[in-house]
Amino acid sequence: MIKSKKDGLLIVLSGPSGAGKGTICNELLKENNNIWKSVSMTTRLPREGEVDGIDYFYVTEDEFKKRIDDDEFLEYANVYKGLYYGTPKEEVFKRLDNGTDVILEIDIEGAKNVRELMPAAICIFIMPPSMQELKKRLEGRGTETKDKVLERFKKAYQEVNEVTRYNYVIVNDEVSNALKKISAIIEAEKCRVDRIEDVEVGNVEEVIHEELIGLE
Repeated sequence: MIKSKKDGLLIVLSGPSGAGKGTICNELLKENNNIWKSVSMTTRLPREGEVDGIDYFYVTEDEFKKRIDDDEFLEYANVYKGLYYGTPKEEVFKRLDNGTDVILEIDIEGAKNVRELMPAAICIFIMPPSMQELKKRLEGRGTETKDKVLERFKKAYQEVNEVTRYNYVIVNDEVSNALKKISAIIEAEKCRVDRIEDVEVGNVEEVIHEELIGLE
């Protein structure tokens, strides 16, 4: 009786560095074949083991700026002089139109830009169990200096204050628990009344007549 809209959901995952966004996102993709993760574009050089078109789209600064002028990004940021990151919107819109759910794993500022452009986006904030645990995770990476870890930790305090601007918040104490909650959010969003395209009830008199005959 109910015909739902066929377009996919735009899901935004963001939160402080070390909250576990990447792990959650990767596990979610393994469990759901109808979710596609958007590939960001960047001007930074590929790291060892990274593949163009899978990890990122790697372009020059001039090419990135040209794409900005051509309005090709859903969101973008100049993280540092000459270092850009952005979400190409053409493939995102194509996937959504085809009924595929699209997930964006982006930073706080990028999420803000997406919300302004696409208010229907489902924005989920991934919160660490505690700031002490977050610091432990950052230090446990072993890939950054103490100064860099401290810088990320200070930034995380500022980013946590943005949580009230999101639709949902999930505390990532255990990845399995976080995945269950995100799956439940996606399922609930698909059942929203504003996603109903049409309600087919047929001819009321015919339906009543058929029901009365069935009672005889």
